[in-house]
Amino acid sequence: MKKIFQSLFLLIFITGIAQNSDFTDQLQHVDFKNVNASVSILPEEEKVTGEVEYLFEILQFTDSIFIDAHNMDFEEVMLNGKKAEFSNSGRGLWIKGNFRPSEGNKLTLKYSATPNQTMYFINWDAPEAVNAPRQVWTQGQGKYTSHWLPSFDDMQEKAIFDLQFRFRPGYEIIANGVLQERKVLNDSVVQWSFDMEQPMSSYLVAVAAGNYKKEEKVSASGVKMLLYYEPEDSLKVEPTYRYSKEIFDFLEQEIGVDYPWQNYKQVPVQDFLYAGMENTGTTIFSNVFVVDSTGFNDRNYVNVNAHELAHQWFGNLVTEKGSKDHWLHEGFATFYALLAEKEIFGEDYYYWKLYESAEQLKDMSDTGKGEAILNPKASSLTFYQKGAWALHILRERVGEEAFRAAVKNYLDVYSYGTVTTDNFIAEVEKTSGQDLSGFIDNWLKQSAFKATDALNSLKKSQFITDYLAIAGLREVPLSQKFANLNAALDFPVNDYIGQEVVFQLAGNTSEEAIMLYEKAFETNNLYVRQAIAMSMDEIPTELKSDYESLLKDDSYLTKETALYNLWMQFPENRNAYLERTGGITGFMDKNVETLWLALNLATPNFQPKKNQEIFEELSSYTSPYYHFGTRQNAFGYLYQLNAFTDKNLKDLLQGTQHHTSSFRNYSKRLLEELLKQEEYRKKFRSLAEEVPEKQQEFLQTKLSD
Repeated sequence: MKKIFQSLFLLIFITGIAQNSDFTDQLQHVDFKNVNASVSILPEEEKVTGEVEYLFEILQFTDSIFIDAHNMDFEEVMLNGKKAEFSNSGRGLWIKGNFRPSEGNKLTLKYSATPNQTMYFINWDAPEAVNAPRQVWTQGQGKYTSHWLPSFDDMQEKAIFDLQFRFRPGYEIIANGVLQERKVLNDSVVQWSFDMEQPMSSYLVAVAAGNYKKEEKVSASGVKMLLYYEPEDSLKVEPTYRYSKEIFDFLEQEIGVDYPWQNYKQVPVQDFLYAGMENTGTTIFSNVFVVDSTGFNDRNYVNVNAHELAHQWFGNLVTEKGSKDHWLHEGFATFYALLAEKEIFGEDYYYWKLYESAEQLKDMSDTGKGEAILNPKASSLTFYQKGAWALHILRERVGEEAFRAAVKNYLDVYSYGTVTTDNFIAEVEKTSGQDLSGFIDNWLKQSAFKATDALNSLKKSQFITDYLAIAGLREVPLSQKFANLNAALDFPVNDYIGQEVVFQLAGNTSEEAIMLYEKAFETNNLYVRQAIAMSMDEIPTELKSDYESLLKDDSYLTKETALYNLWMQFPENRNAYLERTGGITGFMDKNVETLWLALNLATPNFQPKKNQEIFEELSSYTSPYYHFGTRQNAFGYLYQLNAFTDKNLKDLLQGTQHHTSSFRNYSKRLLEELLKQEEYRKKFRSLAEEVPEKQQEFLQTKLSD
């Protein structure tokens, strides 16, 4: 909870020689204790204004204090009740003075900002007639909260944040801590006050606003769990949050340390940057995981749910001192989420996930791209999956009892503080009585993945041994392995082994293959049947009826793939397939619905009187007010139909500036593809003056290529 800069660093900063506020060696000068913030969020203006009070101690003499604050204007800066001398670099605020060791100091700032990142304003320019969720949400991701709240980019700086938000009426505000008061100030402003009891890093400060309702649960230990949802998703609450209480109770018991915060909230938002974010006591996650019971079978929230909850201990309670220790956040969260899923889905699932990640890590290692877990610039695959593998191996090596005791001691000793890998290893060595230098060298410092060690661990699972036996037959002719594959499909078929059998049949339409396909269909295993849908390139006439039955499976992935393949291969039955699948939406990205609309338009004799209506519906889904996944699907199908309107093209330009990188990159690639055609180059030139300046500038760079 300490950050301060001496005059030499201040001079360097001001003269422009260096512009980096992350001087962690200065933390001993100042200890920030409390941050009390009152923030007004103005969504239509995409702006915030506020007043922040910092309570702090001076530990050693210094002549300046630094607060991270990006592109903010400061109306007033008061130090201990008097106007303070300060400078605003555009990246932060410098308070100058002769600061001697003292307690009870108070710094007060009045500021305003128009955040260009970290706080996102969703659909506030949508017409009233458009039923689009209007939301505000934040994503601090390591050090970016200072774009909307003057705070501390250094993770090691921890303080108790008490937050107050002013927002327009008719919306729910969700933030860290316990809601102390909701007060109507006037017809246009409601004030929400939240209390925190323990310190945290600034990047974990969060707020979300939207038209939310909530369901409450209570953990076995008495912690209140608040599960938020949009009113139109009320029927999806149970499948979306399925197993939430079980995950919470399991992690508390497995970790052996009580959940460290006052309550736990989860809120889905539109167009989130990632799967989820573990803000202290307040996980914000992508609404792609808001699903019904059918969607749960394909794309559920369980893993993200468990991962972000595990972070409340690993990352939030104890926080890395530096990036080389990042695996203490992500490796631990990945591993404990996997343990929670093992509790829910069984041991085969646990070992299958380890096997999948081992395959990825081995491939990366074999191609010379392996990374050490302690490499501060390592990839997510290394921090997350290799980190989880290291913990799995360590737990096997020292035994579950010693491992659990070490984790508990580690969390108890360093609660609300910062940690290094050495801190954790020391605790494991204490409880196990083992020298872990070999483990450190092989699993934490070595860039290569220890594939042999991993394989030996995986083979402790009979399921993995059986799976590898079947997988080892991939290059064997079907006639020689028929008996093995046939036996693997006997009841009760294993999800993963059954899928492997089906994948080995891909492209084979021999009599033996047909027999195995028929048996695979008859297993009625959702995932074995899904593998058939995904891998069968050509549907044999003998299997047409069986394949058509996939349209009834409780899987939107299966329905989508089966509909497309049947429509392509049996044109004489297209009308019937469209009749059977009309009205199915699919996931949040409308995967089945957008496909159905496109196929409808490509089937001239099906509902010809509704062609314009159908086209307008598909075309409307490129609008900025829809989830970016829906937009991407619509763009893709309109491209195949060569049916872009001017509005669609302007929506595409808007997509090239979207805050979510995956969709932004998709939009840029599609734009580049369209600009290869002179017809579209002319259209975009004519539209250039009708789009905002930033989009115009980007378009001009592409037109000049």
